[in-house]
Amino acid sequence: METIKEKQNKTFNALKDQFGYKNHLAAPRLVKVVVNSGTGSAKDKNRNEVVSGRLAKITGQKAAPRGAKKSIANFKLREGDVIGFSATLRGARMYSFLDKLINIAIPRMRDFKGLEIKGIDEIGNYTFGLKEHTIFPETSDEDLKDVFGMSITLVTTAKTKKEAEVLLKHLGIPFKK
Repeated sequence: METIKEKQNKTFNALKDQFGYKNHLAAPRLVKVVVNSGTGSAKDKNRNEVVSGRLAKITGQKAAPRGAKKSIANFKLREGDVIGFSATLRGARMYSFLDKLINIAIPRMRDFKGLEIKGIDEIGNYTFGLKEHTIFPETSDEDLKDVFGMSITLVTTAKTKKEAEVLLKHLGIPFKK
């Protein structure tokens, strides 16, 4: 398995001619991967436990609970109630998750034709959503009644959309053609 330094060197060598980078630090790189999932109702403690446990299995680390920012009476929601979970992956864990996502999970998606390229924002981060968590091999297929979606954000140091697009294509993200 490649080390993080080897992956960054490969990326630099692939991108230096196209953008004219003279230094490794000038080339864009992947900083972190953030996996978020909302649980909806704050009153359903069982659902919170299920989502938290499955996110921990998928990402390899415990997901942090996220509280509501403000109270909304119509939804019986109070400020601070847990309404979602988030896991931030860096380093080796980030690259192993990305490898699993690209090579195992995404090919298991139904009717998959590629990810939308328009998810790249102006500062070079890429966000996309998954409708079902069951595409990951860690989730057991017998628990299909509690299916939830998630959003995944790939945070890069790219300064433009074009740099981010080339970097993500080099990392192996399957974009639509």
